[in-house]
Amino acid sequence: MRSDREIERDVREELNWDPDLDAKDIAISVKDGVVTLAGFTRSYSDRLEAEHAAKRVAGVHAVANDIEVRLPSIDQRPDPDIARDAIDSLKAQLPLSHENIKVVVKDGWLTLEGTVEWQYQKTTAENAVRKVKGVKGVTNVISLKPKVEPTDIQRRIQEAFKRNAEVDANRIAVETHGSEVILKGTVRSWIEREEAERVAWSAPGITRVEDRIVVSP
Repeated sequence: MRSDREIERDVREELNWDPDLDAKDIAISVKDGVVTLAGFTRSYSDRLEAEHAAKRVAGVHAVANDIEVRLPSIDQRPDPDIARDAIDSLKAQLPLSHENIKVVVKDGWLTLEGTVEWQYQKTTAENAVRKVKGVKGVTNVISLKPKVEPTDIQRRIQEAFKRNAEVDANRIAVETHGSEVILKGTVRSWIEREEAERVAWSAPGITRVEDRIVVSP
């Protein structure tokens, strides 16, 4: 087991190591392996990158991201301009499904609404708008409405885990209830936990994945 002091030190070093992240105004605290990030960044993408950097550190069980986005005056834009650029980005990334997604912007905070067939489309939509200039945050409430019925989900996910070099299939249990999946067990890192969830979402017909996996290095 790593001490909170060691984890805090490594999180700080990981934030400073990232060449794309300005972390000088980010405060870090750790208690029982749970990392809290506070302070502020100058872009929404920096806020997210700080969270991802913390999750990469060994011994981190969870991350609470309380970082505030304070855009420089040069990056602040009217909501209609942000909305137009967000729509253009969605069209570029999701040419076949962007028409099912609605963009709402208020005071720089962007909300995605609508329905898509696959989780990857929901994820792609969020990634497409995160770096739009002027965005202070993104709320993704896009719902899933698969066109195919889920069949033999549990077996398919378990086999996908076994094929995946980043996931230890023996440490993860899969429960299914119709189109919903529950993941349980333990993994060695937060990255492995996220990969397990991504794999589960890839099964056809899935509408919900409840990730109860615990990070235990």
